[in-house]
Amino acid sequence: MTYSTTNTFLKTIIITLWLFSGPMHSVLAQSSDSSNQVDLFTSGEQGYGSYRIPAILTTPSGTLLAFCEGREEAGDAGDIDLLLKRSTDQGKTWSEQQVVWNDGANTCGNPCPVVDEETGTIWLVMTHNLGDDGESEIIRKEAESTRTVWVCSSEDDGKSWSEPKEITSTTKDPEWGWYATGPGVGIQIKHGPHKGRLVIPSDHSYDDPNGKVRNGPYEYGSHAIYSDDHGQTWQLGGVIRPKVNECQMVELADGNGTLMMDMRSYFGRNRRAHAISYDGGQTWTDPADAEALVEPVCQASILRYQWPEGDQKSKILFLNPASADNGKRHNLTLRMSYDEGKTWPGIRTIFPGPSAYSSLTRLTNGNIGLLYEAGEESAYEKIIFQVVEESIFE
Repeated sequence: MTYSTTNTFLKTIIITLWLFSGPMHSVLAQSSDSSNQVDLFTSGEQGYGSYRIPAILTTPSGTLLAFCEGREEAGDAGDIDLLLKRSTDQGKTWSEQQVVWNDGANTCGNPCPVVDEETGTIWLVMTHNLGDDGESEIIRKEAESTRTVWVCSSEDDGKSWSEPKEITSTTKDPEWGWYATGPGVGIQIKHGPHKGRLVIPSDHSYDDPNGKVRNGPYEYGSHAIYSDDHGQTWQLGGVIRPKVNECQMVELADGNGTLMMDMRSYFGRNRRAHAISYDGGQTWTDPADAEALVEPVCQASILRYQWPEGDQKSKILFLNPASADNGKRHNLTLRMSYDEGKTWPGIRTIFPGPSAYSSLTRLTNGNIGLLYEAGEESAYEKIIFQVVEESIFE
């Protein structure tokens, strides 16, 4: 393995105001304070042609784990490794680049970590396929391989990882073609009858005579996988269909462990889609438009920042390229909801230029950590880590 690091620190002041109003929703845009940025992974450096698919997690000790794919080339297929950098000082400095999984010329990716706060174990769920097989061939079942599901774990805050273990047989329907975990992070349910359950948001492709995915009779769907024995075994949960895939989730504050899945949508309305589970991810409601959350058809991230306790409000964060221009990924925007995702009155422009996939975490000091793809000419030039204070919404 080759280890490397990028420790370039930038300070920027973003004064971009952005205003959006969905039906029956009003929003307030505010100017930004100074915010710290780090170009954590830069395409063309440290032995990789491109870095994609960020995922960030805060461990119980406060260590930040920033995952991504290191790609030989820019595309979604080919020689792709799963990488990690660690920070033990709230993102001020970062470790050298660590290779978590490298299977030669094959594709190892879609990092989706989750921390078991009851045991301290960090689980990393991910996917694999032969490097010569692309998504279209896998969807059409014309590839030599298919997408498989794997998991590894760390007991030392991400310093070392167990050997990847395949869990495809219990987490993927054999009739499915494509499969992706996340991208982003999983959650552990905090309340209700499924308290302690680890849940990983995922997606898949399936045969559908009415579908049009990749110019064939196929469709996309989202689903969850979960573990009730602290990551030792994993099970397939319920599916959400049709026309949704890459997803993230939050637990709602009803005390019952209700989950809300936020999904990339292919309904052609440039809005995110939401679905609800009342049984810990085993079944889901049909997908419905999230009217206030515009998107250009892209991945997004969502995070429970604060539970409503005493005088504390419920706070959920959402981050995505807030553009209704289909296919134009730019204007990365952070939003805050105080009513369990019904409305999003807090709005902050984070990066007005080209920007795409992202991940969110809460630092132990209360600040918000953002890991996202962005650049000057292309959204895939670098993966940036940025810290903003929660007070920007006050």
